[in-house]
Parts: sequence; C-alpha cells; structure tokens
Amino acid sequence: MQRNLNSMRIKPPVGSCASGDDEVIGRELEASGQVGGCTALVAVSLQGKLYVANAGDSRAILVRRDEIRPLSSEFTPETERQRIQQLAFVYPELLAGEFTRLEFPRRLKGDDLGQKVLFRDHHMRGWSYKRVDKSDLKYPLIHGQGRQARLLGTLAVSRGLGDHQLRVLDTNIQLKPFLLSVPQVTVLDVDQLELQEDDVVVMATDGLWDVLSNEQVAWLVRSFLPGNQEDPHRFLKLAQMLIHSTQGKEDGLTGEGQVSYDDVSVFVIPLHSQGQDSNGP
Repeated sequence: MQRNLNSMRIKPPVGSCASGDDEVIGRELEASGQVGGCTALVAVSLQGKLYVANAGDSRAILVRRDEIRPLSSEFTPETERQRIQQLAFVYPELLAGEFTRLEFPRRLKGDDLGQKVLFRDHHMRGWSYKRVDKSDLKYPLIHGQGRQARLLGTLAVSRGLGDHQLRVLDTNIQLKPFLLSVPQVTVLDVDQLELQEDDVVVMATDGLWDVLSNEQVAWLVRSFLPGNQEDPHRFLKLAQMLIHSTQGKEDGLTGEGQVSYDDVSVFVIPLHSQGQDSNGP
C-alpha cells in the first residue's frame, strides 16, 4: 500500500477528510480575514429518533432513573493516536522534520540515546521496545496523557471545524491535515424507550467533564429534577446548576469544590415531550 501511494505521488491532504461544509467555512474565514475553529456537538430529533453527532471533545449522555448511556465519544490526540500516526507515516513531510510520529511514555533526552525504551507506532495497540536514536529526541507528534495530550504541542482535540490557518508556534507546520471534520453519529431510538418525565440528555463542553464524571452529573440530575417538578424552567435551572458546580463552590451534592478553567456550556434536553410528539398525529 505504501508503494502504491508513493508511486501515485498523492499530495498531502490540506484539510484531512474535510467535509464540504468545512471547506466552505475555510473559504469564508479566509475571505473575511478571520481565523479560528471550534468543536461541534449536535442533537437532532427526527421521526422518533434522536441523532447525536460529535466532532471534538464535547460530550452527550442520556440520564434516566436507572440508566446512564453515553451518546458520544471524545476525539482527542490520545483517542485517535493510531489515525494521526498513520497519517504522519504516509505523509512524513507534514512533520517537516521537526517532530517524531512515535509515542513514548515520557519525553526522551540526550541521556537516553542508545537505551532501550518503550514506544508505540501507528500499527501498534500495545507497546514494544526500541533503542533510542537521534530522531527519537524530536518533539513527539502526540505528547501528554489524558486531557493533557496535545497534537503537535498545540491542540487538545483531533476533530472539529475551521482552524485552516492554524500552525505550530514559530513554524510553518499546519495542524489542519491532522484534523477531521467528520462527526461520529449515534442514534437513540426514542420510541423504544418507556420515557419518564425526568429522562434527559445532557450535552456539555469539556469544561464540565473536566471536573465531573458521567455518574456525578447523573446524580445531580436525579437529585434536582424530582424536587422541582412544578417549575416550568427546571431544565434551564438544572443546566445553570451544572455550570455552577464547576466553579469550585461546594454545593452540598458533589461536595468536591473542583474548578474548571475551561469554557463551560451545558444543555439539558427533556426527552419525555419528544416521545409524545413522535407518537402524535
């Protein structure tokens, strides 16, 4: 496969697997002299089904009385390591000789030359050993663990829209070829659920999930909604409470007082009315 790609002289992707809409965004940003990008998390209710599309590190979960169901997966340099490394393997010029595509458990130093260390490449799910050579001392394509993982030392996400002009600091190395704008789509068959009034979908940016787990969010939902059944604005107030719970103040529920230093946006979507509407005339 590699020989075929080389013989065909395929140009490196300018926007890796960019959708038509993302290309339009790129042209409009360029025409207006603007730069920037974003992640996207979308929910669409249609004919008794809920379609959740995610491109980035936001998250959606279904919370019911006795169930927590993830409706999306986060796309980060760590979760898409193999795809990103394979792209660098096929198009090494994307790294401009400044980065190594190999992953190591830690940042290597000069003292490691000639030593055996663990490493991973695009075709590997587990780890193996290799002797460190000079090229391994370059900055890693993906560095860091968990939410600290960064692509080319810059981005914490591997999918999204825009960022066509984004480059590694003080270089001409583009990040866009590594970014996918194609979302993952999850379909929830609402008509198959016996919906209760307090069944909701919680959609939020990573600022919420940095400090609260799915289980903690579900506990907050189940603690708040039953006692506010008569409040017509209870879902709005629940979203506000979830945001408040990321501001480092003990609320008597989580009691942890953790602080999110990222932007936090939260939507709480009741499903009970969706199920009723789909069964109507």
